[in-house]
Amino acid sequence: MEELILVRYGEVALKGGNRSFFINRLVRNISNALNGIEHRIIKDRGRILVVLPEGSLKLAEAVNRLKKVFGIVSFSRVVKVEKDLHVIKQKALEMVEKQQPDTFKVESRRADKAFPIKSPEICRQVGAYILENSENIRVDVHQPELLINIEIREGAYIFAGQEKGSGGLPTGTGGRGLLLLSGGIDSPVAGWMVAKRGVELEAVHFHSFPFTSERAKQKVIDIAEVLAGYIGGIRLHMVSLTDIQGSINRHCPAEQSTILTRRFMMRIAERIAEETKALALVTGESLGQVASQTLESIYVTDTSVGLPVFRPLLGMDKVEIIDRAREIDTYELSIQPYEDCCTLFLPEHPETRPKLEKILQSESHLEVEPLIRQAVETREILSL
Repeated sequence: MEELILVRYGEVALKGGNRSFFINRLVRNISNALNGIEHRIIKDRGRILVVLPEGSLKLAEAVNRLKKVFGIVSFSRVVKVEKDLHVIKQKALEMVEKQQPDTFKVESRRADKAFPIKSPEICRQVGAYILENSENIRVDVHQPELLINIEIREGAYIFAGQEKGSGGLPTGTGGRGLLLLSGGIDSPVAGWMVAKRGVELEAVHFHSFPFTSERAKQKVIDIAEVLAGYIGGIRLHMVSLTDIQGSINRHCPAEQSTILTRRFMMRIAERIAEETKALALVTGESLGQVASQTLESIYVTDTSVGLPVFRPLLGMDKVEIIDRAREIDTYELSIQPYEDCCTLFLPEHPETRPKLEKILQSESHLEVEPLIRQAVETREILSL
């Protein structure tokens, strides 16, 4: 008997005339996520069925991959039987005998309206059969220990329990964005949150080699690979800031170096976004968390670019961000003690209330355009 996984999607079902676009993209993303695992996919009346060969050794791996596919609300391993009420009763009883709960409930969905027995009657008859053939078990319609689901389609699908998916919208349905990815805790979470809304991401990381190490670079690659597991792959642009930071340190006040560096990062990211057809920049800033994330600093930073800048963490505190980082498996990578270009050259007293006119005056002493062009042209691009 083939291994079956019933996939449910949420807000995709609420889309109007373009619903098929979202569903087809979700099916494509599921297939990409299961690359290397033999499978086929069936679309059936508001559900997606993933079919693996009988006894597949990669069933657990397939389940773990499906957990990360945006657009999937939940999924269940199911058993398919013929649309015969007696067969359905027996299979439901087997599930009860296997798990031996104290309480249970039966729910039914009749997608095939040609089936002669309506959903409430299916539930009543299956529940009665379980009670008649089991001991020390009762029905609990509010908080059952075991919930048995029956769906009548081209066959009868029976399952007990479900696993939570990542939710959101399928990757690729919300345009493309460029994530400014540091080695810290925040930016991977920001990228994950925007990707959950269907945005396809590329990422840019800024380093100051040889002042930052190869281990710091590998740390960021590892983080990007975790994100790639959610969105089906990601291109990572590695950009050197060494010459830019050297020029800032030579020609500008030390307390302005953080905000000046951020403005260069944004401009470089915007150039890369233009190349990659990204429509927005994504950062991990949280309001007031550090010197470069005050409202004044964010205003001065944003005046350096024309693209919209998404900051999904703006209203979150550090504890919330850490909890989300743990949830998506980037936290342990992010706390590895390898310095990035921002922390390495952090001034002793960074400017927290920068004035745009003073920043522009300092930039007038820098060769802004040649420095940006060199950084973009010499970047390294990795496909993960």
